[in-house]
Amino acid sequence: MTTQNSITAEDLHNKANYSIASLEDEIRADRHCAALLKQFHQYLLHELKTDPLEAGSLAAGADYFLREFIIGSKQENILDIPPLRVRQFGGNWYIIRNLEPNLDELTDMMLGTAAFYRYCAVQKLINKTTAEEIAQECAQLDNFSRRIEEFHDIKGDGFKHWDLCCPLDNKNT
Repeated sequence: MTTQNSITAEDLHNKANYSIASLEDEIRADRHCAALLKQFHQYLLHELKTDPLEAGSLAAGADYFLREFIIGSKQENILDIPPLRVRQFGGNWYIIRNLEPNLDELTDMMLGTAAFYRYCAVQKLINKTTAEEIAQECAQLDNFSRRIEEFHDIKGDGFKHWDLCCPLDNKNT
């Protein structure tokens, strides 16, 4: 069994190690993702000279998006997501999966996600255009704030309409 300490840089940067078709694949992808997030954290600290608290916040924000949503819920390769996944996460999944969804917490996740994908572009794990598109989706904080407010204001059978405005299951992606 591979541990985070025994994952080589080559394995860490092998896109196939993040593909998920079975429970074993999901476990492997999660382990590799955790190791890649540690590498990202070190990059923030040592290469970008990011304040340690900010670096930790960015890495933790990306961790939640990647390991809970992309790997755990969507079971997708973290290095091959459409930018739409960010909108689905921030505008729906995060809101319905948390007892008290709030923009401050979601903002940390979006900042971390955007920074992580910029790092992936620097590492040539994804292309720069994809990283920019993901960052643009992450920057839609006004939209996420509106979605949180609308969620709190749902009355009666209003959930169905709210959900359809930003559905999680988009068969075209």
